[in-house]
Amino acid sequence: MNVIVFASRKGGSGKSTLTAHLAAQVHKASRPCLLIDADPQGSLTLWHKLRGTNEPPLRTATRSVSDIVAAAKRDGVEWVFVDTPPNLSAVVDDAIRNATMVIIPARPGVFDVNAVQDTIQTCRSHRKPYAVVLNGAPALRDEVESRIVTIARDALAKFKAPVWGGQITNRADLLMALGEGQGAREYAAEGRAAYEVNRLWAAIERSVKAIRGAGNSGMHKQAA
Repeated sequence: MNVIVFASRKGGSGKSTLTAHLAAQVHKASRPCLLIDADPQGSLTLWHKLRGTNEPPLRTATRSVSDIVAAAKRDGVEWVFVDTPPNLSAVVDDAIRNATMVIIPARPGVFDVNAVQDTIQTCRSHRKPYAVVLNGAPALRDEVESRIVTIARDALAKFKAPVWGGQITNRADLLMALGEGQGAREYAAEGRAAYEVNRLWAAIERSVKAIRGAGNSGMHKQAA
């Protein structure tokens, strides 16, 4: 079983958004996944209610996710996605300790980039693989990323943090899909938002295979 934790002490970084879109893309009867909403704000829970299908199933946690993760493993769940609050509370620490990999969303701004340092340190202290994902970024122009994204990458390089080579662009489809209780691929399968989410998921899968010893590279080690 693989546990993907979305963590950042910066509010509004996009943890709930990425959790919802990736879970909607991955879950199927032959490949069950579980959502854990450990954020008291309950954004993921709201999306799940709007979805109205109870698929993928969702559990809430306040102090610990360990028991939920253990039960999911016994039940044969393949993927667990954990949304965490924007702090370094006990439940965040517990989630990271249970993680196969930690995704740290960050918007390409000085405050957001600076805020990832504490989460990176927690991942390192628990020896957990992690990668920063630039989220809410300006759109590419002529397939060239915005200058502010390049600056963010340079700043993260100083922390020696692995950063995904792609980006999640600030697109209306991402928000519209959430309002319908859907993921990007369900909302507009051929859209750019769906393409970027799919690309992120492919990078996560490659990293997990590398972590499990089935490969030599992944975005937790280098840009993917």
